[in-house]
Amino acid sequence: MSETNDETLRSLSTPSTLETSIGTLRFVDGVPTPDTTASVLEHLTFTHALRTYLDAFPIASTHALRKGFAEIGAEDNAVAIFSELMDSSSLFLTANADTVCFVGIVDLTDGPMVLETPPDSLGTIDDMWFRWVTDFGVPGPDRGTGGRYVLVPPGYDRTLPEGGASAGHTGTNRVLLLGRSFLQDDDPAPTVAVIKDHLRIYPYSPGGVGTSVATLLEGVVPLTPGGAEVPETRFVEASGVAVNTIPPSDERFFRYVHEAIQDEPADAADPELMGHLDAVGIRKGEPFAPDDRLQAVLRDAAAVGAATSRALMFDAPAAMGTDYYGEGSAWTNMLFPAGYSFDAPPPELTPQGIVPHPSTGARKLDLRTMFFYGYTGITPAMCMRIPGIGSQYLVAFKDSDGSFLDGSGEYRVTLPPDIPAARLWSLTAYDNQTRSMLQTPQRYPRAGSQSYPTPAATAAGDGSTTIVLAAERPADVPEGNWVQTDPGKGWFVILRLYSPLPSFFDMSWRIGELQRTSGSFRR
Repeated sequence: MSETNDETLRSLSTPSTLETSIGTLRFVDGVPTPDTTASVLEHLTFTHALRTYLDAFPIASTHALRKGFAEIGAEDNAVAIFSELMDSSSLFLTANADTVCFVGIVDLTDGPMVLETPPDSLGTIDDMWFRWVTDFGVPGPDRGTGGRYVLVPPGYDRTLPEGGASAGHTGTNRVLLLGRSFLQDDDPAPTVAVIKDHLRIYPYSPGGVGTSVATLLEGVVPLTPGGAEVPETRFVEASGVAVNTIPPSDERFFRYVHEAIQDEPADAADPELMGHLDAVGIRKGEPFAPDDRLQAVLRDAAAVGAATSRALMFDAPAAMGTDYYGEGSAWTNMLFPAGYSFDAPPPELTPQGIVPHPSTGARKLDLRTMFFYGYTGITPAMCMRIPGIGSQYLVAFKDSDGSFLDGSGEYRVTLPPDIPAARLWSLTAYDNQTRSMLQTPQRYPRAGSQSYPTPAATAAGDGSTTIVLAAERPADVPEGNWVQTDPGKGWFVILRLYSPLPSFFDMSWRIGELQRTSGSFRR
């Protein structure tokens, strides 16, 4: 045998021992010993469990939302509404305290459902795998005038409305409704009235309104009387109500995933992804009963999965591209690098028009993990570069020295004049552990441009606005310029710009870094 062929044989062969991260692996003429087989198969199960944690977090999150809504009486097709805005009572991933939020689960198991939406809202429909279905309101087809949408479940092949409604086709039997509406003159009450007057959820009837007589004469659909009375939507007040909508981080996470997929078609997710679930015993139509060995693996995978998610969220590597202003700034944006589908940056707005970026052909899985571990809802409106529409976000986890934000210290951040938000802006603090609004005696841990639910922030003589984040309000700081923190808690902060202006996108306006002005750093 030639020397070249000897080298080829060596490259194809396995030596008698291999030193690896899971220990020493031993082989007899290429065949693993029983101990090695047991070790690598255990590691393979761990790998499947870890990928289940990272890749199935979206459906665990929507399932936790559904469970939380049900616990406060907002079962499927009812709507939880926050008439006094959402506050820190709820465990809800990075919710806002700026708009009247209305949320719920719409059940499509018996067929399409009609959604009538209120005017002047920002809303989205996501499926239970947190995949975007459609927008409504300002970024949607109705463009803020209020609209009629037909939400279509998987496999539905009957007649849909011929006009006057937008169809949203989904891959799951239920969808998540996420809506926000703006205050009127800093008062939520008129906005709540508009939502309750206009928001409707009810079954779609083929052959009724939306179907022409000509189509009826084809004999494809039955004649359904037109003008049927639309049922009232049931609203459940959620302001100030303590509700948990976040999945557990330990081995109970896997039970959430198992419960969630029982309600959905077997092919609702990618078969490759579902293969990881199957490998750890999560299968549609079968009980989930891990033995002690598997339960230990799941516990380990949940711990590593949570640690991985937190590392990506709080301390993302520079290569992920989330640093909005580049090196030297703590302000991040997690959607601009790869867009809402995590495979292409959002389109560019140029003098020649909107120029989309083609798919890279590779989904940025770490960006997806980072996003869904910390945030609720996904839509193109969260990362489009079009001024005046939707909302934009910057998130900071560190101060100007690169240290994580700590409740034992006092921090100041300055927003230069001409803050680029046509509607409003806000700065909100969140708990590192729960990724929900920071719970302190200050019910709404935010500062901003509107005077509800907290006093509006006061600008300095030069037009800049400085916000102080500290456990106690300094005597020289107006109430509206102070966000209360907890000395025993780490936190992060989100800047929201509603109807962002061009200076945000071209970065001619840039928020200052968080400056620690007192207190010793507590790791």
